[in-house]
Amino acid sequence: MPRRRWSLSSSPAGFTLVELLTVIAIIGALSSLLLPAVQNAREAARRAECAVKLRQISLAALNYESARGVLPPGSVAKEYPADVRTPHTFYRWSALAHLLPYMEGAPVVSQLDLETPLYSRTLTVSEVNRPGVAELVSAFLCPSDRGAPVNESFGPTNYATCTGSGLDGGAPFEADGLSFINSRVKLAQVVDGTSYTLYASETLLGETPPASTPREQVDPRLVYGMAAAVPLTEVACSELGVWNLTDPPGFSWANGEYRTTLLNNYRTPNAREFDCISTQLIGSLEVRYVAYGWRTARSNHPRGVNAAAADGSVRFVGDAVDVEAWRAFGARNGGKAASVP
Repeated sequence: MPRRRWSLSSSPAGFTLVELLTVIAIIGALSSLLLPAVQNAREAARRAECAVKLRQISLAALNYESARGVLPPGSVAKEYPADVRTPHTFYRWSALAHLLPYMEGAPVVSQLDLETPLYSRTLTVSEVNRPGVAELVSAFLCPSDRGAPVNESFGPTNYATCTGSGLDGGAPFEADGLSFINSRVKLAQVVDGTSYTLYASETLLGETPPASTPREQVDPRLVYGMAAAVPLTEVACSELGVWNLTDPPGFSWANGEYRTTLLNNYRTPNAREFDCISTQLIGSLEVRYVAYGWRTARSNHPRGVNAAAADGSVRFVGDAVDVEAWRAFGARNGGKAASVP
């Protein structure tokens, strides 16, 4: 009986090589089409989870206001009776630190003493608070970011409360928003309505390039520049060349500063300009070492940021939002915030 011969061009029992290669090519093409869709779906889920966390922060602020009559301070500055030479701004406890009891944060709260300044006069964290402020609090971390400390002594944060429009040169005292140094804002004082006033939004965890890294080699999303003007000016912030002050953006949920848990709406979300901060080094103990800032909301979500209003609602605001409307949204009496999508 003659032996049957097989060839690559003819296969009655299976695929030819050409057919096999065609199938592989089709599968590869489908994979290349599906992978972005899968990634987009995952990012949509992360963005939604991030919005939920912001909503929890905003609702905690409402519960705080219901219990105490005012929203929590964005930061604290006051005399420390045990050492009256300590600058008042070293208290620094953020709104997030004050909100922990209203967010099921009891394990961390038990490790904090908010009546002791966050920083001692030697610029080190007060010993009693070191374990607590180092805790990683998942409620303060957006899943679209890396979720890891950027300073080993502190738990980081992707969320910051809003001081206002920033039109006052980035001043942290008596700002026109809801959350600033020693703020005691009542919901009844929100002239624009709580639905049209920003309480908190997103920021990114930063990086620590050498302070004198050339401007073109620094990612403006992940650092802030140090300016020489107090209050801030456009000129001073356009000439930045020194990056960060000891710590990168978002380094501490406990610290009520523009470096980490405060932002304002002077610039639109994810602005290309560098965030700009200056520090008042000379002055009375009441104001010494206070930081001024133009720090905007930033995220890894495509084309915008999650933003929590003072009524507990959360919306997604696009990078292309009108700057005047965005500034008004940051202020409790801005007048134009209804135009923010």
